[in-house]
Amino acid sequence: MSETGYYITATAIVRNGIIVKDNTVVFRSQEKSVTFLKGAYEHLGVDYPRFYKMDALSKMGLVATDVLLKSSFAATLYKPEETGLVFSNRNGSIEADAQYWEASKEYPSPALFVYTLPNIVIGELCIRYKFKGENAFFVSDAFDAEWLHWYVSDLMDRNLLKACICGWADVLDDRLDGCLFLVEQEAPERSSTFTPENLDRIYKKDYGK
Repeated sequence: MSETGYYITATAIVRNGIIVKDNTVVFRSQEKSVTFLKGAYEHLGVDYPRFYKMDALSKMGLVATDVLLKSSFAATLYKPEETGLVFSNRNGSIEADAQYWEASKEYPSPALFVYTLPNIVIGELCIRYKFKGENAFFVSDAFDAEWLHWYVSDLMDRNLLKACICGWADVLDDRLDGCLFLVEQEAPERSSTFTPENLDRIYKKDYGK
């Protein structure tokens, strides 16, 4: 094991018109927000019909997680309750909140109301990928690598999780900012040590170059 005992075994970035898997661009488009995500969903063959009913945050979470796990995660190595999710963002569910507010002026839509909590994206992912362990969604001013590292390490140190998807998922207007990490105890080739420094480096890298 590493000094911390855990490794970043895969990464997925959704930002500035591109989707990146482990430093490789897998999708690029000039479209914005939901249209960009729909294009990515179809191009990448995600295949989950509930996608079309989701809010933008959940759509981004689904696409990013599918990219993250594809060819990187052996689900059979873990019991469902050994896998979990820890997400954070700055704007909560404001995108869905605003849409629900506008809709409520005429007739409030139950379909929109469902998504007026940011942790709904985690619920959608748990359903899709059968992650049944600890999960949480936090709101903070900015991506906090130190805190994320501490929180996930604590869950794994206490054997509450053996694998965790963690990171940042934020949507505001046309801006998508997603950065997800798969953290596990085993270290395949090209994995990085799970440290605050590596989390910060991966999140802040300019993948458009």
